[in-house]
Amino acid sequence: MGYHQFAEGELLYKNNLSAPEDIDDWKVEGEMIARFKKNTLFLKNKLDPAIHGDKSHWVFWCPIDFPDNIMIQWEFCPIAEPGLCMMFFAATGRKGEDIFDQSLPNRTGLYPQYHSGAINALHLSYFRHKQAEERAFRTCNLRKSFGFHLVAHGADPLPPVTDVIEPYHMKVVKYDEIVQFSINELPILEWEDDGQKFGPVYKGGKIGIRQMAPMEAAYSNFTVHRAVSIKEAKGRVSSV
Repeated sequence: MGYHQFAEGELLYKNNLSAPEDIDDWKVEGEMIARFKKNTLFLKNKLDPAIHGDKSHWVFWCPIDFPDNIMIQWEFCPIAEPGLCMMFFAATGRKGEDIFDQSLPNRTGLYPQYHSGAINALHLSYFRHKQAEERAFRTCNLRKSFGFHLVAHGADPLPPVTDVIEPYHMKVVKYDEIVQFSINELPILEWEDDGQKFGPVYKGGKIGIRQMAPMEAAYSNFTVHRAVSIKEAKGRVSSV
């Protein structure tokens, strides 16, 4: 079965990630270093993983609550490894709260707080070069949490840092029950949530970036558009 096709609709959010003021309202959980070079945001851990272990990882949240049916795009360039890069989306409290609601427990970047804590989210790990077994057989993994459920994976085309030439164009589509991921327009995975096996289909919510130390990576041109289903759009036109 072929992949569903989507097009960019209305622009909901655009952030070039090119200067400090671009991330003034973003929220970090854990300790992170942000620097800018050539109009690009470089992110890495502040704490030494040799000393602090898993406490050296962090999550960086865009402050906007996004609706369902969106297309998330950004430019990504791995700078230093080993490490792991991930994106959270459709993130809410488990009772529908905003993830920054004061009633929710404090989060500090420790992964269990995000996959088995007080929030629901979809999370995509797309540069898994931390553990030896991850580097030996590279995949992109999509999980649904609460519960850390591995729901889909696909082959990861990204090379080691030493072979990177230029940034990669990353795209995530979240459209009703469909989640789709591509790199440089190459389809990597697609999953349809039945809304039963792992709970109801998630809708809107927050988007966040996660890195596992000692990873350093660069980000730019972060946009969120409404996703338009080409099949549905053609159906509406043909019925007129």
